[in-house]
Amino acid sequence: MAADAEALARLFVHFAEREVTDDPLYVALCLHAAALPALLALMQHAPPTQRVPNLLLAAVHDRVLAGVSHPLREYFPSAGGTREPDAALAAIFDDFVTTQHDALRTALATRSTQTNEIGRCAVLWPVLCALARRGQTRLALFDFGSSAGLNLGVDRYRYDYGLFVSGAGGADAPRIECHVVGDARALQGVAVHAPRIVERIGVDPAPVDVHDPAQLRWLRACLWPYDLRRRARLDAAVALAQRSDSRVRRCDDCAAAIEPWLDGLPADVLPVVFNSWVLHYLDPAARHAHVLKMRRWVQRRGIVWLSAEGAHIALGAAPAPAGGDARVSDAQLANGSLWWLTQRDAGAGTVVATLLARSHPHGRWLQWLDARAAS
Repeated sequence: MAADAEALARLFVHFAEREVTDDPLYVALCLHAAALPALLALMQHAPPTQRVPNLLLAAVHDRVLAGVSHPLREYFPSAGGTREPDAALAAIFDDFVTTQHDALRTALATRSTQTNEIGRCAVLWPVLCALARRGQTRLALFDFGSSAGLNLGVDRYRYDYGLFVSGAGGADAPRIECHVVGDARALQGVAVHAPRIVERIGVDPAPVDVHDPAQLRWLRACLWPYDLRRRARLDAAVALAQRSDSRVRRCDDCAAAIEPWLDGLPADVLPVVFNSWVLHYLDPAARHAHVLKMRRWVQRRGIVWLSAEGAHIALGAAPAPAGGDARVSDAQLANGSLWWLTQRDAGAGTVVATLLARSHPHGRWLQWLDARAAS
């Protein structure tokens, strides 16, 4: 137990120093939680793969958004709070954890992190455009671990890359801003080849119903409380999803749903299976088995597999990051999400994984590495 507590404490410190640096409240709470044995013990109620700081933060945030009357609300801009982290925060947070102990324990035991971050579509969109550029304009999109399925609306969003814009042009299209590290012209040349998504489906062990207010509150609770722009973008995407044809299914074994889906597709579409920050939550053995299974489907069924995960999950040889700019350092590039495109080389008969891009975990910036990989 002591070893587990020490490992959890390190996770909270890492989260404060690397993941939530733009949110002063979460930085303060993570650093305090790392030194709070009672809270680290509470984390033992979560499944092993979910013992992560963002699950606890979401559980706390969810209680705040639910309207719990407590001084901690004053620190949450997402709930109308205006109080900056101060010397009183630690004691107030300790009291919140004590008074909300049972609700937090239940959330940790039954919930999972489900940040359906449509900012990642700023990278997903040009990847799909790159596939369309090679002539396969009709795509079928399968979102593995889809949460509410908001990434299935990738062609319904508007993307602002600074040098150019791309994507949907409607007035109600959520606008996603993404800084391009390096020369944006290569990305611009790819993004003009818009695909047609003729089939889209998401699967998740615990999908979020966009028509259920309590489930939507949990989705919002998974966002950082200081990022009100991200909250507004999420709400706009939810509004589109509520009137769209996207399908999200509950599947205890998401991988088992892929092959039946493939069997029902028209012959003239390219199947694209996509996951973002999902493999991170599989234990090493399950992750290895999943990668082997996906590579077999690439080889035998001709699917394209797009995986966007943390830098610690490499599906091939990743070149050392370089070429950061004034807004994104080499260190940030090194810790960014890796976007791997795995496809079959028809000529050689082999399965090849290519690193297409590095990006901020929420799509705030991207570095387009190989515009030729899908050409």
